[in-house]
Amino acid sequence: MTPSGSGARAVLFDLDGTLINTAPEFIHIGLQLRTEAGLPSMSDDEIWRSVSDGALGMVQAALEISSADPAFEMWRQRFLTLYEAGLGQLSDPYPGLTALIARLHQMDVRWGVVTNKLERFARPLMAQMPFSPPAHALITPDHVTLPKPDPESVLLACRQLNCAPSETLFIGDHLRDIEAGRAAGCRTIAAAYGYLAKGESATQWQADSVVHSSTELAEVIEDMLS
Repeated sequence: MTPSGSGARAVLFDLDGTLINTAPEFIHIGLQLRTEAGLPSMSDDEIWRSVSDGALGMVQAALEISSADPAFEMWRQRFLTLYEAGLGQLSDPYPGLTALIARLHQMDVRWGVVTNKLERFARPLMAQMPFSPPAHALITPDHVTLPKPDPESVLLACRQLNCAPSETLFIGDHLRDIEAGRAAGCRTIAAAYGYLAKGESATQWQADSVVHSSTELAEVIEDMLS
């Protein structure tokens, strides 16, 4: 764990699997796709571990097909249609994080989100969440040339928050998040409670801290800001 008193003035979160638990929506859609394809049901866990891989990974996992399959693009578009239609209905902030956002405001700490989710999905999803104040920055692949693990999106968020990367914490549940944060010059926290692939360990990502629950994350962030 990183020592307290890091001098941070801003906090950036990855979205899926870090700030918001969106897995129930993806699992629901994955199982619906299997039904439409005439396939038997699949365990939630098999779909859950592909959430961080976006629509491409979700369709591959749910239907057990490769992106080279002639029907793949049709199913990917079907996935996106279903996701947009039910966006946010089965998603919620992780426990303790709504209160953390309010606490950041009290501490005069700005916050934002850096995600590889497209803006057409990320912005309306965030608008449905009970965070107060809302994010001061929301960076998606639509705003940059290269998404995470490239640091461009993290650096853009820092500029929008008017904070140096060295004064910013970045939290994510994927290696690409930690790589992007480190390359940008931020302090990083690995969210091991997120959507890690089977057999993957967040302790191997060289983050400054690793947390195993969202409540622990809230405690660590407050400690690092004190």
